[in-house]
Amino acid sequence: MRLKDCHNFADFRKLAEKKLPSPIFHYIDGAADDEITYKRNTSAFDDVDLVPNVLRGVENIDLSTTIFGKKLDLPFYCSPTALQRLFHYDGERAVGKAAQKFNTMFGVSALATVSVEEISSMIDTPKMFQFYFHKDRGLNDSCLERAKAANFDVMALTVDTITGGNRERDLRTGFTSPPKLTLSSLYSFATRPMWGINYLTKGKFELPHLQDFVKEGTSTNSSIGNYFSTMLDQSMNWNDAEKLCSKWGGHFALKGIMSVEDAKKAVDIGCTGIMVSNHGGRQLDGSRSPFDQLAEIVDAVGDKIDVICEGGFQRGTHMLKALSIGAKACAGGRLYLYALAAAGQAGVERALGQYKTELERDMKLMGCTKISELNRNNLRFRNL
Repeated sequence: MRLKDCHNFADFRKLAEKKLPSPIFHYIDGAADDEITYKRNTSAFDDVDLVPNVLRGVENIDLSTTIFGKKLDLPFYCSPTALQRLFHYDGERAVGKAAQKFNTMFGVSALATVSVEEISSMIDTPKMFQFYFHKDRGLNDSCLERAKAANFDVMALTVDTITGGNRERDLRTGFTSPPKLTLSSLYSFATRPMWGINYLTKGKFELPHLQDFVKEGTSTNSSIGNYFSTMLDQSMNWNDAEKLCSKWGGHFALKGIMSVEDAKKAVDIGCTGIMVSNHGGRQLDGSRSPFDQLAEIVDAVGDKIDVICEGGFQRGTHMLKALSIGAKACAGGRLYLYALAAAGQAGVERALGQYKTELERDMKLMGCTKISELNRNNLRFRNL
């Protein structure tokens, strides 16, 4: 299977599985407990039908949207995800360049493998920094100041990782950062020699925002679940979020909001946006999907802050449904991570281009020429 054979999300996933050693593939692919929420994040879209209109004159389609004061040419963006140079040696460099080509936002994790300084010098597309609230206040201050100095447009505080989810696939495969060989994974690494060659020769694997402060995940092997459970501050509360918002002084979002009550509090503390997200089903298994929660959150705060639906998107029609509910934009990690693993920047560009093509085609078939024309009149919910 080659990149040119990848025509959809599932194809990129298959090629990524061929390219990556098993522990690393399953780190991307896995989720918490029985992975019920992970599956529901996508299957939720199947419970809603699209009702198209015709004879609307749809030769010109405008997919642009505005979030956090920035106009994007696409109504979706690349969510911040950790450890990207484990999936392809170019990592965040590849994703950032692809996002810039399509003029959409690129999210960078505090657990990124390329620094905010390098990313800022390389691309000028809108950029979001994903902030993890560590016990080490010096680390927190460093991340904030570096993102601010690098002229990032948005800070997103992740609020759904107060402890690590039970990611059983990682326990079985022995996945850690940095990766380590085990008896059970040796064959998988050995049968994918190009991954190992690239890992050893394409620049040292680092976590540049963390390594001056902590060893875990940088020079000491650690699972992500263990990192969250031991390094992040479990006393984090609304006062901490409000202080961080004030200290940042710009567009500020909470990533991982799933209830109306919390969405309203986000408005109260000065947020300009929220990501309705359950961390890709990787934290609390049994929680609802972002799409299932989207309508009530949009109805509560959608006129006050930007509401973004994050997670589960595998098709342009999925995005149409979330945008019709009232999301200002859609976002996801796996929607580009499999493509990154499959073929680096070329893979991410192909994936983003396919979503764009799907959206343009689907908008025409819906009888809509711009995102603002999508609304709930074009939807029917099967379970109502």
